[in-house]
Amino acid sequence: QGAMFRCSARCCEDTAATMQEVQRCMERCHAPLAQAQAIVTAELEHFQDRLSRCTLHCNDKAKDALEAGSTEARVRGQLDACLAACGDDLLRLIPAMVKKMNDSLAALQH
Repeated sequence: QGAMFRCSARCCEDTAATMQEVQRCMERCHAPLAQAQAIVTAELEHFQDRLSRCTLHCNDKAKDALEAGSTEARVRGQLDACLAACGDDLLRLIPAMVKKMNDSLAALQH
């Protein structure tokens, strides 16, 4: 963000530039930050989507177990175990997700 603001300030300091030129210059300054935000947002949305799908799967399994006659206490235990397993699986993915984001962000700087 600091680089974006410094770049934008340089655009505004160009007294020979027209308003349109200053605007285009500032848009170029903002582009890398917007790209970086898009990368991070996409990865977090993907992670959230996986978490939501896992939760839905566990809820479906619990509903099926209840309909099959399992006791509520037993189903609650199975649901808790399923959700914990989902969480553990997703936690293991975080280092790879962070690496992917870092690699993508580093590529923007070149």
